[in-house]
Amino acid sequence: MKRYNVLTEVICNVLLVCVVVAVALVGFQGSVTNVFSMASDNAIYRGNNQNCVSLMFNVYWGTEYIADILAILNKYNAKCTFFVGGSWAVENPEVLQLIHTNGHEIGNHGYFHKQHSKLTFQQNVEEISLCNKVVFELIGVAPTLFAPPSGDFSVETLQASQSLACKTIMWTRDTIDWRDKDSKLILQRATKDIVGGEFILLHPTLHTLQSLEKMLQYYKSQNLTVATVSNNLGE
Repeated sequence: MKRYNVLTEVICNVLLVCVVVAVALVGFQGSVTNVFSMASDNAIYRGNNQNCVSLMFNVYWGTEYIADILAILNKYNAKCTFFVGGSWAVENPEVLQLIHTNGHEIGNHGYFHKQHSKLTFQQNVEEISLCNKVVFELIGVAPTLFAPPSGDFSVETLQASQSLACKTIMWTRDTIDWRDKDSKLILQRATKDIVGGEFILLHPTLHTLQSLEKMLQYYKSQNLTVATVSNNLGE
């Protein structure tokens, strides 16, 4: 009887451990799936051209600084990619046209600046396609690059973007100019140890405007051309 009780106790303990491990694995598997999907997905974090870098401006606000930003970019013959929000484009069609006519690339930044990782596949499709539709109606060009707001995306986001013939674009370095209102810090983040092929994330802010000319001068000193994301990708 004693042996039976011991054996029963051992079996119960083993079963209990198995249950705990199984539960832990389920949670862990979700994390692993997310980690590996992020590591092996088709989001693009840098370009292929070692002779250039790409400045990426995400635009939902800061409209008042865009004309001056364009003037400095034109002075240095720098071509950038402006990822615009659909709702912003609807409210600022003349500014969107100005960016386009100055020779810069127009990318998609979603319509309402939503948290795309929380959206279903269909909701992702709607956000991306609506922005594309608006941009096409306003300037006759349909974006082929999509930059998810806040860099937030899921597998469904990637699949939705791909289904709309768009590449999902991330960044190599983030200047965090929307938070840190310090032109020297923004300049340092955009230039320190820079190498060809990098994507640099910016926004149309006062302090970005103040650091932009020195930024472009530094790239020139390093023999780096400022080119659109598509050009950096070799397209």
